[in-house]
Amino acid sequence: MKQALTVPKIKAMKQAGKPIAMLTAYDYPSAMLAEEAGVDIILVGDSLGNVVLGYDTTVPVTLEDMIYHTRAVVRGAPGTMVVTDMPFATYRLGPEETLRNAARLMREGGAHAVKMEGGADLADEIRRLTLSGIPVIGHLGLTPQSVHQIGGYRVQGKDRKDAEKLLEDAKALEQAGVFGIVLELVTEPVAAAVTKSVNVPTIGIGAGRSCDGQVLVYHDLLRYGSGIRDKRFVKTYADVGATIRQAISEYVTEVKSQAFPEEKHGFPLDEASAKEPVTSVRLYGGEAP
Repeated sequence: MKQALTVPKIKAMKQAGKPIAMLTAYDYPSAMLAEEAGVDIILVGDSLGNVVLGYDTTVPVTLEDMIYHTRAVVRGAPGTMVVTDMPFATYRLGPEETLRNAARLMREGGAHAVKMEGGADLADEIRRLTLSGIPVIGHLGLTPQSVHQIGGYRVQGKDRKDAEKLLEDAKALEQAGVFGIVLELVTEPVAAAVTKSVNVPTIGIGAGRSCDGQVLVYHDLLRYGSGIRDKRFVKTYADVGATIRQAISEYVTEVKSQAFPEEKHGFPLDEASAKEPVTSVRLYGGEAP
């Protein structure tokens, strides 16, 4: 059976120049397929709010939502490291409250690590978690939980001030004890500079070619769903949504036309009973009329 990567092994991949493949998953079958395909890390992202629960943002996602979906993913991918997002307003509450919430994701959800959005302002809380044995991945650049504050889904690090802030935050996260940093929608030169400035792996999503690994959302990679928007930083590897939609459409058509089910889809009586009229045999334990 495949063995899940550990924190030391993930960190060693950066030093060895081995790219890290991370993918989101939110349920048992998706996690199972991701593990069978060989991903290094599965992220149970709070993006499930958008792609699974139908919210406009990740803000409504609750701790209970994350625990529920993490349990399913862990069952589907027992040999893969599973990292779970701490959802909106479950941290930045002080080290002790943040620890309680992170511990629930580990204990009740079965996560191997948690991910938190933010920079130097989270250092104390991250340090408390790591000292308590909870591995943490940081998240810089576009931070979806702050989408209302930052004014939308915008590329980060486009000027010197933003670039310097990202570098400072990355170093602060490393010093606080994270074992990796997700860089989302960060300009490629700045992502490259951040990657060189820290000794922990960077994992990019819309952050260019120089990160130590990449992560994509399951539904984007597979175009799984309706209304999937094209994104510059996403490569679609299969159009599963179109295949599913067509299959369901054919099913509906065949039911309406009575082409399905066919005789081969039904079950006959046993040979002895088949010789008698159906009205004279006992069915389902009842008496014949």
